[in-house]
Amino acid sequence: MFATMNDCGTILHVEDDPNDVLLVQYACRRLAVKPRVETVANGEEAIAYLKGEDPFSNRERHPLPQLVLLDLKMPRVNGFEVLQWIRQQEQFRRTPVIVLSSSNHATDVKRAYDMGANSYLVKPIHFEGLVEVLGSTCHYWLTLNHFAEA
Repeated sequence: MFATMNDCGTILHVEDDPNDVLLVQYACRRLAVKPRVETVANGEEAIAYLKGEDPFSNRERHPLPQLVLLDLKMPRVNGFEVLQWIRQQEQFRRTPVIVLSSSNHATDVKRAYDMGANSYLVKPIHFEGLVEVLGSTCHYWLTLNHFAEA
């Protein structure tokens, strides 16, 4: 999937549940301005994507994201570990990371913010709620927000 003129930016969606991946893809297709969504299935792949390692080395096909949507509960490398890695990298310190998790536990929310998450969203139960959440999130972070120069 290559970028089009209607794209407002690239989102890296880090999610291990294939059903949630499909729901986010469908929801993004319903948005007025459609972001390009690159999906990886776990934290190891997220770090490899951001580093530009194989199979993500072609930046034309796998551009750097303007926004990361990050699930927390994943095998191998979990979302907290990915968030920690992102915040330790000079290149990605200011990249907005939005936690999109099914967990609404106060300890997870606090830990995510303490580690540098820009926002914490609980996955909506209904599809229309997901469309609304993603629409607001994309509108704010990809069109209204001003990014700091690297």
